Amino acid sequence: MRKLKLGGALMGAVFGVLAAIAPASAQGDAASYPNKPIRVVVPFAAGGGNDIFARLVGQKLSDILGQPVINENKPGAGGRIAAEYVMNQPHDGYTLFVGASGVMSIAAAAYPNLSYHPTKTFIPLSMIANFPLIMVIPIDHPAKTVKELVEWAKKNPDKANYASTSPAFTTASELLKLKSGMPGQMIPYKSSNEMILSIMQGQTLLAISDGPPAIPQIKGGKVKALAVTGSERSSELPDVPSMAEAGYPEVNIKLWSGYFAAANTPPAIVAKLEAGLRKAITDADVSTKLKAMAVTPGGNSSADFRAMIDKDILSIAEVIKAANLKFDN
Repeated sequence: MRKLKLGGALMGAVFGVLAAIAPASAQGDAASYPNKPIRVVVPFAAGGGNDIFARLVGQKLSDILGQPVINENKPGAGGRIAAEYVMNQPHDGYTLFVGASGVMSIAAAAYPNLSYHPTKTFIPLSMIANFPLIMVIPIDHPAKTVKELVEWAKKNPDKANYASTSPAFTTASELLKLKSGMPGQMIPYKSSNEMILSIMQGQTLLAISDGPPAIPQIKGGKVKALAVTGSERSSELPDVPSMAEAGYPEVNIKLWSGYFAAANTPPAIVAKLEAGLRKAITDADVSTKLKAMAVTPGGNSSADFRAMIDKDILSIAEVIKAANLKFDN
């Protein structure tokens, strides 16, 4: 019995020492952070919009933090493979994630069995940028406004359909249907480029698309743009009205991209990353280059970014429920 008591006392002393050392060690790590390169995992292939965002901001972040910031592309499963990879890395601030709205808020609303949550599994650090979607139709279609297209579709329901490649575009199109009473069957495609091609070839009536595949075809006279989602016009398409101007202010879905750290990353490290990213994103040169890509630069606080995402999830979930949408995980 005496040996057991001594053993218990010894064990208690050991745990006490470890408990005292752990906070000091964490504080020491935070004080010296970063002291090695930082990896930024991008859930899409090199050359895409999110990859370009990450490289642009990463260069400036490297200057601010004094360590290399290295992009690592991990495409697959709509970005969910990369998200799962990051959440299983050490939560030490040396592996960050560039999460797009489709991978984060839209996925959280669309997939009930998603293995992660944007604001619980991850810590939102700061938004890089957001941007509206663009509604396009065939160039030879008689409709000149969104309301004219809605009326045409109501008179021709057998010809009313829309192209989509992801829950983001499907949700935007279904929201327009809900707010306008417009009919329309979803036609799935594998990529945004294929989606726009289907409009060019007259295979589908409309698409609510991201800018990069749509804008060149709009400017080239291959498809017709009727509106951009939200309340403001796009600087790249100043003659195209916003959905609010077109009479549908509630069709306000915008896509965004931002930086995330894994949950349980030490608060002091999170604070350094948040400050560094906000400084990098709002840098005059970085901001100018972002605007040239027809996006609105971010740089908001971690708290504001988190609140925005949580609100995003709720609003998208409402559309999914109202439209009775089901997505394969």
